[in-house]
Amino acid sequence: MHTKNLVSGIQPSGKLHIGNYLGALENFTKLEAGGDYRCFFMVVDLHSLTEPYDPALKGSQVLDTLASFVAAGLDPKKSVIFVQSHVPAHCELAWILNTVAPFGELSRMTQFKDKSARQEETNIGLFTYPVLMAADIVLYDAEAVPVGDDQLQHLEFTRALARKFNHRFGETFKEPEPLLTPTPRVMSLTDPMRKMSKSEPAGCLFLDDEPDEIMAKVMAAVTDSGTGVSYDRDNKPGIANLLGIFSSVSGTSIEDLVKEYGNAKYSVFKKAVAKAVAKKFAGYRKKKAKLVANSEKLVKIAARGAKTANAVANAKLAEIRKKIGLL
Repeated sequence: MHTKNLVSGIQPSGKLHIGNYLGALENFTKLEAGGDYRCFFMVVDLHSLTEPYDPALKGSQVLDTLASFVAAGLDPKKSVIFVQSHVPAHCELAWILNTVAPFGELSRMTQFKDKSARQEETNIGLFTYPVLMAADIVLYDAEAVPVGDDQLQHLEFTRALARKFNHRFGETFKEPEPLLTPTPRVMSLTDPMRKMSKSEPAGCLFLDDEPDEIMAKVMAAVTDSGTGVSYDRDNKPGIANLLGIFSSVSGTSIEDLVKEYGNAKYSVFKKAVAKAVAKKFAGYRKKKAKLVANSEKLVKIAARGAKTANAVANAKLAEIRKKIGLL
């Protein structure tokens, strides 16, 4: 019997890449398999509306992300897999928490500053993003949230908001703990000083890429002057990035890879990296292709997950409404 709830999500904003897998999806499957938590994994489509998008593609992106969840190994019978917007309680609780959230703390969020700097006209949703994220978490009494370093500030905001609400209205929310797991920092193939991003497709290894696409991208990856394969983030960032990717997908330590390929030509090393990546995601691509071709199955998975999520969320919301004095 699970004693703790865990919540996490991924935005449906385009194809997932190897960084998304190593940083989130692979960890999700391990957490599910561990059996220590009742896992709630959501496609956070409401969050994805805060940045420019094509409405005609949003539905297919949601289904694509759901397919990625299942293809990566998540089991809808073990975890609650659902779409955020299918649970209206998220929005209602976000509004309630908006009335408690301090403006000053929100304005100090580094992600808001970074993202708003890239938008011509900043929307309020981008500003209140952390409040909706807090609602996503406390609505399910989550005690653990798997996060990367870039989300720690948002989770600390969630904890502070839970404390503030509890102090004002009585003990209602649990303060979720971050579940930090070591994940490799995957950098762009075209610029190893920047994180891999879908906005730069040439430097991005997408999970859906076919073996020939993977080979072409890896062979064209920026390397470094000189020879020899060694792990040196400062002087050989390109090779170091490829070694990190190779190690993550093959399960072989970077140290052992350096021993094996230390004197190899870059072309030989790169071919080995590309083959390892293609092999790692061969099963994923096959399974996902079947799921995408059968969208009815994905819709059923989302509906089943939403039914469970709504039951949990609505019960919690009823408690919250009573605490704050709503009829």
